[in-house]
Amino acid sequence: MKRIKRYAKRFIIMLQFFTTIPIKENINCHAEDYGKGLVFAPFTGLIIGIILMGIYCGLELFFPHEVVFAFIIIAYIVLTGGIHLDGLADTFDGLFSGKSKEKILEIMRDSRIGTNGVLAIVSLLLLNYALFVSLDLQDIKTVLILFPAAGRMASLIGAGASGYARKTWGLGKSFIDFCGLKEVIAGSLIYTLAIYIGLGVEGLVIASLTILFPYIILKLIEKKIQGATGDVLGALCELNQTFFLICFMLYKGVIFKIF
Repeated sequence: MKRIKRYAKRFIIMLQFFTTIPIKENINCHAEDYGKGLVFAPFTGLIIGIILMGIYCGLELFFPHEVVFAFIIIAYIVLTGGIHLDGLADTFDGLFSGKSKEKILEIMRDSRIGTNGVLAIVSLLLLNYALFVSLDLQDIKTVLILFPAAGRMASLIGAGASGYARKTWGLGKSFIDFCGLKEVIAGSLIYTLAIYIGLGVEGLVIASLTILFPYIILKLIEKKIQGATGDVLGALCELNQTFFLICFMLYKGVIFKIF
């Protein structure tokens, strides 16, 4: 019973941290609850996806699909508080500054957004929109449910497969210090099962690719800052969501129809 309560507490912590869902439960949590709780990150993504799918079902009754997907992207930003997009912007500002590790980390911690950060957010959102409007109608609901799970899976991998890059405390330290291989494996099983249920056996290729992709990006980032930060986890989340959409398009053969 204590274990169940501990898991439930960590799941609620993930919902409170990664979404703006109004959960007023006051929880006495410790630093390890954040890192260990990341095992539920893919499941949190599924909940976000289900909400987005519900919004889509309501709006499609009144608006063209092109307009609906604009609302979906806005709803996603509101539902997540833009926390991962903020990490994406900070990461790109730092990594593309051409500075030393210490300066990169300083730039990433700066609350102000730079040119590279703006370009990263705008480019990614435009690409996401283009990918969404290119989906076949029968695939939209499944994709809306699954793509946020792919993003949170990437954050889990980023925390579990790297060390903390800063010498001082930061928001991502509790996630990275207390998340390990066990959490990554358990979260991967949850994520892969969700993909299998949604897309069948063929979808396991997408699951594999969207587990491998963030790991590769993480290792490239580590060459710059010798570790990860909370911003990096957010960037991995956003990048992997887009990569999932690209993989799905290839999986459905949409891109190859032009040849």
